[in-house]
Amino acid sequence: MPITAKTYQIIALEDPEGRWELHHGALREKPSMSYDHNYSMTQLGSQLILQLDPVEYQVRMNTGRVSRIDETYYIPDVSVIPVGLTKRFRGRYDLLEIYSDPLPFVAEIWFPSTGAYDVDQKLPEYQRRGDWEIWRLHPYERTLTAYRHGADGSYSHEVVRGGLITLVALPRVTIDLDALFS
Repeated sequence: MPITAKTYQIIALEDPEGRWELHHGALREKPSMSYDHNYSMTQLGSQLILQLDPVEYQVRMNTGRVSRIDETYYIPDVSVIPVGLTKRFRGRYDLLEIYSDPLPFVAEIWFPSTGAYDVDQKLPEYQRRGDWEIWRLHPYERTLTAYRHGADGSYSHEVVRGGLITLVALPRVTIDLDALFS
């Protein structure tokens, strides 16, 4: 029996340390990750925080949720949230932080137990949501696959193995992949 959006939100609020996701009505807990995964996530998040104006954007690392429909809720490893979208959550302990509007940036970092799930399930949902730039980082292969939303609604993608990369959705932001993978 599928879990409803209301039941999911109750579960997630009552067990905040569980990091619960919902994929097409099926409850799924994000597993704990390795040092390399967490290091890459923290490095990416830190580089974003240092370059983004906090009046305009907030960065989330393994917190906050995105949804497309009432049966799918994910916790991206890293996401950038326009501040205007955060206002309805402020001062509200009874609301789970869920964003249904497309975000400028969402990233997932490869891990053995979640790698296929991220690519096969989460990335297509991020694209259906219309998120502008979607990254899949692989800390062991030292690669970035960047998916970018085009004017026609389709996504292009490129694989990058190092150096500096400027975000298309946030053109004032440049990420140093060599530092991120060091």
